[in-house]
Amino acid sequence: MPLQFAVPAPDRVDVPLTIRHLLDANIRSAADQTIGYRDTVRYDNVAFRGRVGRLASVLGGLGVEHGTTVAILDWDSHRYLEHYFAVPMMGAVLQTVNIRLSPQQIAYTLAHAGAEVLVVHVDFLPLIADLRADLPAVRAIIVIEEDAADVPTWAIGCYETMLDEGSPAFPFEDFDENAIATKFYTSGTTGLPKQVCFSHRQLVLHTLALGTALAERKGLSLRAGDVYMPLTPMFHVHSWGIPYLATMLGLKQIYPGRYDMDFILRLRSDEGVTFSHGVPTVLQMVLASAERQKLRLDGWQMIIGGSALPRELADAARAEGMTIAVGYGMSETGPVISIGEESEDRYTAIRSGKPIPLVSTEIVDEDMRPLISDDATQGELVLRAPWLTPCYPGDDDASAALWRGGWLHTQDIATIDAEGSIQIRDRIKDVIKTGGEWISSLMLEDLILKHPDVAEVSVVGMPDPKWQERPVAAIVAQPGSQPTCDAINDMLRASMLEGLISRYALLDDVKIVDALPRTSVGKIDKKSLRVILSA
Repeated sequence: MPLQFAVPAPDRVDVPLTIRHLLDANIRSAADQTIGYRDTVRYDNVAFRGRVGRLASVLGGLGVEHGTTVAILDWDSHRYLEHYFAVPMMGAVLQTVNIRLSPQQIAYTLAHAGAEVLVVHVDFLPLIADLRADLPAVRAIIVIEEDAADVPTWAIGCYETMLDEGSPAFPFEDFDENAIATKFYTSGTTGLPKQVCFSHRQLVLHTLALGTALAERKGLSLRAGDVYMPLTPMFHVHSWGIPYLATMLGLKQIYPGRYDMDFILRLRSDEGVTFSHGVPTVLQMVLASAERQKLRLDGWQMIIGGSALPRELADAARAEGMTIAVGYGMSETGPVISIGEESEDRYTAIRSGKPIPLVSTEIVDEDMRPLISDDATQGELVLRAPWLTPCYPGDDDASAALWRGGWLHTQDIATIDAEGSIQIRDRIKDVIKTGGEWISSLMLEDLILKHPDVAEVSVVGMPDPKWQERPVAAIVAQPGSQPTCDAINDMLRASMLEGLISRYALLDDVKIVDALPRTSVGKIDKKSLRVILSA
């Protein structure tokens, strides 16, 4: 018979794992710590907690209750952070809207989510004006008005004015920790966006596990004294969950609004920012801006995720004084699964790293048979963790495929070493099948970037009647350069002789392009690239 607790004291209270309790220590231990927006707004954590209460009071007055979906369309801001807390804390559900989707996709996600209240930055009012007829469930629209502007008659008011009328003492209460807190939509390149959702319990456990991991990683950490500025959109997987962690830790936080890298670097300097995160494209933009301004970036830690971090890019960042590590996750994983470490070894430094606490990983073959962890054997990475999305609501077939065999399927090909460190080798759909071998497009891209004439590159497999597929590289050339297929292959042959790639990995063709197509969250869109290359 299992052991049981003694009879609890009659006045004992069970405290659920809800987002509200991430603020419990923050208000006392870091009451005077600053939250800022661009160079215009600064307030302390006591004021933040008051604004969270005011927002909930306003929403409650509009009939928002347990289960109501409130959607926000905004740039990265203190207002977004207020929604991260206020909406779930009152038992409602926050939908973070991907503003980079097409208008038709945005309308679909709002309608599919059943959003009833929209909070919309003035920049997106023309978009919403065009979509209103397709959103019959929406009953109230609040405008975020930063500067003087005409507010449409179909909006009920302005954000700051309405907050001024709300009560900071909104009576937040505890409820079931398994209640849904947030929902948003994947930005995949095929079909309609898929909804993922996360409960309070999942987000709190993710926050705690992420905080534990970032406290013990070598060379890169997030802890007391750091100044946090996200460079991942707040609509995208809770900005990787780090705003929840930064708020729980009581850190100074700076939100940059619409991305302007020159301005962001000024904010970084003026505010003493020490910790950020973003995709490789963002890091490239940061380095380009720093070069233009002749700035060093010493003391700036950055986690890079979303897509593979090229060694050359990591080296360039470290040369400017940055501390760089790789993170891995996806929309369906809430998102963080693993974080790497700062390392002088160029190969170790770009690994996806070891799983954070509470995450289980395996690599499996097509029949779900586990494969050995020797850092050479490749298989699909599958996962278990307490915060993985349970399904794609409304899509039973996709949900079943996501969780086939009781593990979440990432669709990523990976290796795992004896210490559990993960290295993503490629997406299943992007592996190039040629000459009876599987060629990693990521490996080829990393090698091609070493050529001095190459600024950016993406490699895809194109159909071939003899070999099934052959690798073709789309290259953004350095200014004044014109790299050729022969020149690239001459460089790749050295790697072939070293055994890093096979002879089948030599390119069939090189196409020079002005820019690489990207998804709404900055990843290279290889589906669109294949269309471009086949034209």
